[in-house]
Amino acid sequence: MKDTLKTGLKHRFEYVVPANKTVPHLYPEAPQFQHMPDILATGYMVGLLEWACIQLLESHMENDEGSLGTHVDVSHQAATPPGMTVTVDAEITELRGPRAKFRVCAHDGVDLIGKGRHERFIVKWDRFNARVEGKRARACA
Repeated sequence: MKDTLKTGLKHRFEYVVPANKTVPHLYPEAPQFQHMPDILATGYMVGLLEWACIQLLESHMENDEGSLGTHVDVSHQAATPPGMTVTVDAEITELRGPRAKFRVCAHDGVDLIGKGRHERFIVKWDRFNARVEGKRARACA
């Protein structure tokens, strides 16, 4: 990672919720989800929070680096129907080696819909991918 990565950096991300990011679409093979309301699914909201953190980090990474989510502690406080714009704010609250911690919140223009903390680990993709392939080989043996 570059030396430009610092505690206190902030990023804002906006996303218009499409119909295919609602609860019934989260796991189409799960009949229990099919009877739930067409509102932004918690799993997709968490993805938006992660996406904002990834965007915050990306200009501070070397070309062979990326980040992986390692911890999520968020609440989902309000329903958001398709067509509304979700605004996500992310701020780096702590950097310790390759570990970055964030404060995150999401708002849909009417309500605060989610907030909490997220943690990402910065990796060298070649080393990470080699470990994943080693795991795959062990599982298939």
